[in-house]
Amino acid sequence: MLFDSHTHINNETYNDKEREKLARDIENSNVSYVMDVGFDLESSLMACNHAQKYDWCYAAVGFHPHYAKNMGEEDLVLLKGLAKKPKVQAIGEIGLDYYRNLSDPEIQRHWFRKQIQLALELSMPIVIHDRDANHDVMQILKEEGVFSKARTDQFPRQSDGLPDARLLMHCYSGSREMAEQYVKLGATISIAGPVTYKNARKLVEVAQAIPIEHLLIETDAPYLTPEPLRGRPNKSPYVEHVARKIAEIKGLTYEETARITCENAKRFFNIR
Repeated sequence: MLFDSHTHINNETYNDKEREKLARDIENSNVSYVMDVGFDLESSLMACNHAQKYDWCYAAVGFHPHYAKNMGEEDLVLLKGLAKKPKVQAIGEIGLDYYRNLSDPEIQRHWFRKQIQLALELSMPIVIHDRDANHDVMQILKEEGVFSKARTDQFPRQSDGLPDARLLMHCYSGSREMAEQYVKLGATISIAGPVTYKNARKLVEVAQAIPIEHLLIETDAPYLTPEPLRGRPNKSPYVEHVARKIAEIKGLTYEETARITCENAKRFFNIR
């Protein structure tokens, strides 16, 4: 039982036949659940449609920072409508990306705050994209009250007694120290294919340090294909390789790792 907590069946490079093939591949694999994550209005709507079409699929809706330059107040209203649809479980992926800077940083920050405010208004989990923007992401999350008592009191405390802010650091690539700080504040850390790469020392340290109760696994497909399949487009069934690497790092069995991370994701996304 695997939960791919972040994938893009809605990716614009796929045609309908390719998406149908991806769906069949998921149905013929050990993956029980996937979260199809929006990155703009069109992809968010498509994720909602996939969630209605497939029992195993759920959706997150939001504007990726790359597309913040295309966002307006009307889009925020439309996102709010999508967020209320069945099987839409989170606002995301939202955040900041100073690596590519495809949208002006000030515009990124403006719409990041607006989408956080929407998630807080709706009491929904938040999926964060953070690339080369660690300080600003953390600062904005704090300023907007994501880790506030008012927010964390809406959710049961986690199994180790820590608060739960229902905040997911997707495809985490920061330091061990920052990951530990996020977890103490109430966040969850998601690990993707790069943990399997030979040069992944920093990410392995993160996986070692963070208790498995605070970890999810993902593909971010079609990107970040894990070893030993690098060079191919990624897809949800390949999340198995992430689970196996986490199991190796944690000294757990693959079956234990798959079960625990799946339970973690179901809890995080309020899936019963």
